[in-house]
Amino acid sequence: MPWTNQGGGGGGGGGGPWGSGGKGPWSSGPQSGGPTPPDLEEILRRSQDKLRRFLPGGNLGGKGFAILGLAAVALWGFSGFFKVEPDELGVVLRFGQQVREVQPGLNYHLPYPVETVLTPKALRVNKIDIGMRVVDDIRRGTTTRDVPEESLMLTGDENIVDVDFSVLWKVKPTGVGDYLFNIQNPEGTVKAVAESAMREVVGRSEIQPILTGARQTIETAVQDLMQKTLDHYGAGIVVQQVQLQKVDPPTQVIDSFRDVQAARADLERAVNEAQTYANRVVPEARGRVAQITQAAEAYKSQTVAEATGQTSRFLKIYDQYKKAPAVTRERMYLETMERVLGGTDKIILDSGQGGSGVVPYLPLGEISRTPPARGQAPSGGQR
Repeated sequence: MPWTNQGGGGGGGGGGPWGSGGKGPWSSGPQSGGPTPPDLEEILRRSQDKLRRFLPGGNLGGKGFAILGLAAVALWGFSGFFKVEPDELGVVLRFGQQVREVQPGLNYHLPYPVETVLTPKALRVNKIDIGMRVVDDIRRGTTTRDVPEESLMLTGDENIVDVDFSVLWKVKPTGVGDYLFNIQNPEGTVKAVAESAMREVVGRSEIQPILTGARQTIETAVQDLMQKTLDHYGAGIVVQQVQLQKVDPPTQVIDSFRDVQAARADLERAVNEAQTYANRVVPEARGRVAQITQAAEAYKSQTVAEATGQTSRFLKIYDQYKKAPAVTRERMYLETMERVLGGTDKIILDSGQGGSGVVPYLPLGEISRTPPARGQAPSGGQR
């Protein structure tokens, strides 16, 4: 080559065209004892020799260039094959414009630069933690680090609450193009939208429901608000779930809040016990009231029925009395005397002329009674 050292070396000898004696045109030629640079002519010669072995005739003729051209075209055509992983979707671009989407597996597109392909992780469920960070430590294992600038939020009643939550999201099956071209940083966008939605929902709520029983309501409200915002952006993202991990007051006042929670729990327990006692006593009292009322109704019905029967009996007797007053009076007299004197001892006096006064009678009632035991005097007799 023109700058190869041809001279025998020496201080001022002009072996080369620049008179530098053993150095190249940039005065940086090989130093004495250093590695020798590769000879470019030798490399080209060897490459031509290897190429002639594979070409017919041993030189580059028309057929050789044709074979080289066909090989280049074949390689260019085979470069259009590509593989889409199971958690990916392929988006084929023709001169930068989206033309179609392809499913996981082996696919083909027109070789570059006609068509190119993008393969985002569109089928994978992604998770973003807000207010906390999961740190992998070799000694202590997996630990969680709190991020106060993300988790501290102001409630509607002007209290501060520490909220840590996670968002599960994925790309919409029909929104891969929107996901690729409408937003520049998908994860950052989802995180910003999630934090904004949580702050808005917490800002509309009071602290007590947030700390106790409104977790499901808050998760649903945040998910709906996030989805509405992302759809407005045309992000091509669907929010699958919002999970509240920790909802506590700030660390500085958490002990006081726990005392308040314990007092509220005691209050609820006392109210529940009182309600249980009322639920037991009130039905018993109502049962006794119903029993007394039914007994009074029964006594009323019985008394009215007896009075109605006596009235009916009296009216019937009165009707008979009107038909035969004398006979009715005599019968009523005899019935009354029978009822009055039927169970008493009687003495009959004969006040007629020639009578002795006391009239003896046969005690038929005593005869029909059971005879007294031996050794006892019989009771009753003539009078």
